[in-house]
Amino acid sequence: MAAFAPLRWVVRIRRHPSALLLAVQLLGVMLYPVMEQAAAGRALFGAFGIVVLLLAVWVVKRSPALGWVAWCLALPAVLLSIAAALLGKPVLTAMSQALESLLYFYAAGSLTAYMLEDHEVTRDELYACGATFTLLAWAFAFAFSVCQIVNPGSFAATSELPQRTWMELLYLSFSLLSGVGLSDVVPVLPQARALAMLAQFAGVMYIALVVSRLIGLSVVRRGRGA
Repeated sequence: MAAFAPLRWVVRIRRHPSALLLAVQLLGVMLYPVMEQAAAGRALFGAFGIVVLLLAVWVVKRSPALGWVAWCLALPAVLLSIAAALLGKPVLTAMSQALESLLYFYAAGSLTAYMLEDHEVTRDELYACGATFTLLAWAFAFAFSVCQIVNPGSFAATSELPQRTWMELLYLSFSLLSGVGLSDVVPVLPQARALAMLAQFAGVMYIALVVSRLIGLSVVRRGRGA
């Protein structure tokens, strides 16, 4: 029986791709600080980003959305990311991250459509609920990164670094989407503030539309069971 244990895990992952995406992204939250401090941090960050991109494409393919759209965003993003790492040109980094941001927004939208079209709450939808939130967080973090490349000084913080790190921007994204307002990173230029307002709006609408609907369906299901 032990020999079939890995096979069972593979079957579960294939049934719930959102769970794997969610787990990898939460793992990334813990690993990003280590990557930023490591000597080969840039290479590790790029490799990990490619893994998350491929998982996002896989999740989109399992949803009602069009898989070819995800590939049209993912492949150029990977190629531009590699070119930016080799050539060290910020414009290539901005283009790559812009495509990654669009891909994560698209994946989040596809998962939202998947959750809204069903009338029963399943385990996979609960995983998709968490994965959608992390996809939005990554999408806005990349949008913030593009903003500060195009407009240096877009964000201010307590640290004395001229540019905000990826971890700082991801922390800002989570803070805005969750509405807790605990980030020490502050958008100071108009473009950055516009993106911050969009993130706040997305976070409120996500809770209002998706989370509240799943809670409502769960309550109805329990009422029928009673």
